[in-house]
Amino acid sequence: MKLVLYILTAAAVANAHFTLQYVWINGVDQGQNTFLRVPPNNYPVTDVTSTDLTCNVNGLSGTGVETATIPAGANITFEWHQHAERTGEPAISPGHKGPVQVYIASAASAGSAAAFEGQGSVWTKIYSSGLLDPETMWWASDVVNSTNGKHSFIVPSSLPAGEYLIRGEILALHVAESYPGAQFYIGCAQVNIASGGTAIPPTIALPGAYKGSDPGITVNIYNNLQNYTAPGGSVWSG
Repeated sequence: MKLVLYILTAAAVANAHFTLQYVWINGVDQGQNTFLRVPPNNYPVTDVTSTDLTCNVNGLSGTGVETATIPAGANITFEWHQHAERTGEPAISPGHKGPVQVYIASAASAGSAAAFEGQGSVWTKIYSSGLLDPETMWWASDVVNSTNGKHSFIVPSSLPAGEYLIRGEILALHVAESYPGAQFYIGCAQVNIASGGTAIPPTIALPGAYKGSDPGITVNIYNNLQNYTAPGGSVWSG
């Protein structure tokens, strides 16, 4: 069965790329591409040393992008799709299996989220979901498909008030047996936390923290994989 899945996946990858297209705040849809740094196309990033790993291609600037005001502890939903519309097809190709992760970074050093490039050790992981059932090869990406492209997370209420980038990442591992093969699908939203706490969370750099040799990046998911550790370390609970 796993060999069959591999063959079907290899045949279907060409037109199955996708992007982050919608942000929901406490259950309210904010509209297509609102508050998002929109890349020029739906291709993945494959070079973990590239600045494209931060917020996708042309993602170092948020000029012209609005910044959403959210309360501390907000429930955020990211919604992904293959094409620039809600078509009713699978949100992402079922063959693009892998983990779903979310990071957040304070833009205080830049003065605003729009001006923030997200470089250096500034990112904190606040959500991660990976291999959920090794017997059926059910991944976090499959859950995204089952919910019409959506996954939700809580912005820790202990974060200080201010402007931030929130970075969503779906890592497709269907051709990740060698590097570069893993496909990073990345989207960044600009937010302003209106009130908050005083926490100082742990941070990593993106790019910087990921290595092509990481077992969560270069891996054969069709070779009886029983356990999976996503790159980027553990989730900060806040």
